[in-house]
Amino acid sequence: MPGNLGATPAFPSSQIPTRTADTSGSPSTTQSSTTASSSPTLAPFNYGTDIIRGVNLGGWFVLEPWITPSVFENFNNSDIVDEFTMGQMLNNVTALGILQNHWETWITEDDFKAIHAAGLNHVRMQIGYWSVPLTSADTNFTLSVNPYIPGAWPYLLQALNWAKQNGLHVILDLHGAPGSQNGYDNSGHRTNDVAWASDDDSVSRTLDVIKVIAAQVGGMIDVLELLNEPAGFVSAIADALPGYWKDGYQVVRDAAGGGIKVMIMDAFLGVESWQDFLTYPSAQGVLMDTHEYQIFNYPQLQLSFPEHIDYSCQVLTNLSSYASSNIYTIIGEWTTAPTDCAMWLNGRGVGARWDGTWQTGQPTFGSCDGMTGNMSTFSDDYKTFLRQYYEAQVAIGEAIQGWVYWTWKVENADDWSYQRGLEGGWIPQNPLDRMYPDICANN
Repeated sequence: MPGNLGATPAFPSSQIPTRTADTSGSPSTTQSSTTASSSPTLAPFNYGTDIIRGVNLGGWFVLEPWITPSVFENFNNSDIVDEFTMGQMLNNVTALGILQNHWETWITEDDFKAIHAAGLNHVRMQIGYWSVPLTSADTNFTLSVNPYIPGAWPYLLQALNWAKQNGLHVILDLHGAPGSQNGYDNSGHRTNDVAWASDDDSVSRTLDVIKVIAAQVGGMIDVLELLNEPAGFVSAIADALPGYWKDGYQVVRDAAGGGIKVMIMDAFLGVESWQDFLTYPSAQGVLMDTHEYQIFNYPQLQLSFPEHIDYSCQVLTNLSSYASSNIYTIIGEWTTAPTDCAMWLNGRGVGARWDGTWQTGQPTFGSCDGMTGNMSTFSDDYKTFLRQYYEAQVAIGEAIQGWVYWTWKVENADDWSYQRGLEGGWIPQNPLDRMYPDICANN
């Protein structure tokens, strides 16, 4: 999830068919290929006119150690750092039991109710390729997803039902691809061998996964994001992405028709690298996702609190310019956290840049005490900044086509949690409420 970093629409808004929910039952323990359908209904969302205001459900269907450290601590094996190594080092029965308990408890329908009550209209959900039920009729490539443990698909179907039943639209993003598209644990595999674009079959396998997702749940979701955070700073991936985005777009259109929106990403290259790409009339219903973090490098960490806010306001100007002349654009991930102090944010067993516990010989910026963890340790001044930072970044999304906060829940890092921000007061109960309405006025 690390990232870089009212416009005139660049294409006409297409009608999205009414989404319906399947209330047929709860998940089974068997990987299902059932397509979700039946009532109740949710009116179409008017993309480009109405603003996406949403939150991610991170760490649910793709584990991230920093979001749920207790899951990883219970393994009693520090070499398990992601779902890939979990599948390698635990037997399948044990691993599946742990995952099923997590899928059943980390997010429940009560969370969807709370998200709706908080005035939000979208959830962004993550899925790994290994959880999508392909058959030999769907692909000419291997069906093996070893060492990953499949089984999340029925729980995803249930989640899509909960979203519709509680008035929430859905962005579904492919968070992990074969070979890993970025080498981060949030791709499923923390590795220095980022092989997605260099393996002979991985890109084609990913397109087959997208085809199955679009065919099976295209009527239950509003936006299908073709791939999360591909590492465009890797030359092979940068070379592969334009073709993948175009082919993925066509795969979705062929499988699910024109009603569903398709989302691509700037791939850490900045939106300016995607000028005139998949714009109307060569494509329709395409959105750009960019992620707005200011904590994953030393120059941004050294920004003062006011400088973080100024930086956000400059991003607003850049994205507004792009969105007005290209395609609808959202910030699909961002946080109020101004540090990388959250335990294991940089990977299980890895420290933070902020306090020097990761890399020696680099700048340090202070103690992590009172910057993350439980909000009972947050000072009033810090919570005031968190509110200002929230409003500055919301202003970015409100100036384009929307925003989706990362993330709804975190076990031990309240500075990242929308849920805890609501409780602590630095996130408003109504996302339209402003304490600092002119925070970006000078931009």
